Amino acid sequence: MSRFVTGFSEVVLIVDDVRRAARFYEEVVALEPMSAADDEWAWFFAGDAAKQQRIAVHKGPLLFEEHSPHPEGHRFGNVHLALEVPRARLDEAVAHVGERVEVYGPTRFDWMRATSYYFYDPDGNLLEFWSPDDQ
Repeated sequence: MSRFVTGFSEVVLIVDDVRRAARFYEEVVALEPMSAADDEWAWFFAGDAAKQQRIAVHKGPLLFEEHSPHPEGHRFGNVHLALEVPRARLDEAVAHVGERVEVYGPTRFDWMRATSYYFYDPDGNLLEFWSPDDQ
C-alpha cells in the first residue's frame, strides 16, 4: 500500500476521435458515461459506488504538456489500463468485448492469483480485464 496514494482520481487517454472512443468505452468496455461526449472530452465512471474512479478520453493537449520530454504529437504515448472485473462476471465481460474486437488471453498470473484478458481500443491503448481469484 502506498503511503500517500489511496486510489486514483482519474485516467485520461489521448485519442484521435473522442466520439469514436466514447462509443468504444461505452459499448465495448461497458463503462458508464458521466455525460454526453463532445469533440474534445468524454468522461466515464469506473468501479462500484464505494470506490468509483473516472476515466476520460480527450483530443488535444493537456496541462503542462509543453514540459514533456517526448516530441509533439507523442507527449504521452499509448497507455496500458487494467480494469478490475469480478471473477463471476469475467466470462461475460470477455464475451461482450470479443464480439467487437479481438481479445487475447487468458493470461494466468499465479504470483498475484489473477487471470487477465487483453484487447486494444481504436487508438492503440492496451486494455486489460484483470480478475483476482478471490472475487
